[in-house]
Amino acid sequence: MDGDTLYTIGELARRTGLTVKAIRFYSDSGIVPPDGRNPAGYRLYGIEAVARLDLVRTLRELGLGLPEIRKVIERESSLAEVAQAHAEALAVQIRTQRLRRAVLTAVARRGSTPEEMDLMHKLAKLSEHERRRLVDDFLDTAFGGLDAEFAGARRSLTPELPDDPEPAQVEAWLELAELSRDPGFRALVRALAEHHSAQGGDVPRPDIVARARDVASAALEAGVDPASPEAAAIAARIPISEELLERAADPRWDRYQRLLALVNGWPPPQDLAGPLGWFRRARDGWHAGH
Repeated sequence: MDGDTLYTIGELARRTGLTVKAIRFYSDSGIVPPDGRNPAGYRLYGIEAVARLDLVRTLRELGLGLPEIRKVIERESSLAEVAQAHAEALAVQIRTQRLRRAVLTAVARRGSTPEEMDLMHKLAKLSEHERRRLVDDFLDTAFGGLDAEFAGARRSLTPELPDDPEPAQVEAWLELAELSRDPGFRALVRALAEHHSAQGGDVPRPDIVARARDVASAALEAGVDPASPEAAAIAARIPISEELLERAADPRWDRYQRLLALVNGWPPPQDLAGPLGWFRRARDGWHAGH
């Protein structure tokens, strides 16, 4: 048909696949204005209305609202600009839905109470700025007032949830956020940081805890029985206090580091709990013999 052909709403509906009600709505909204009326007063539309309605239907299927569609139709915004803005909005919605799915997954796995679910939901809804503030508050408690050399340690303990996280990363972030709010865990990390600070100078690598872990890991690999005299002799070579050993072997500290690695996409950290458990048993054997 040529460009002079005019269609009634019914004919336009059959041609485009849209309902008469939808076309009348778009017409009343000014998105697809009529080109005239027939003698009976019914609206008539030209071939351009067919093209407009095809575009409107496509944009609606992509989820755009009427204000955005109007801007495209009236050339106030290019289609590329509107598509980019909508893509960014969809990305936010997708991240939100992933956070919600992670919360529900965590609740289902852990059998959380309504109070715990409420807390997890609130944590999941935190903005990037709010997440940063929560982490900074935890790290300020751990390292505030200590020497500047702890800036590196602070960075190494900072979780950075990516813009497009996997569900497992979101769930790890939720658990990590809960852990960082625990006053007992905060006190534990502070005590470990103060121990490092008391040694003076740069934070040593490996420090005494790492040395205990390394010798215990080697002994475990060699199959040394922690109750044996050989194990007691190994433990005696590392002058680590029982208090520090107990703190370093706290399962919450090991858990934080594993969650941190998962959130940040790092390789899993070296096992700490197993070797330090061996070291503590070997230390008990050494004390029993002296």
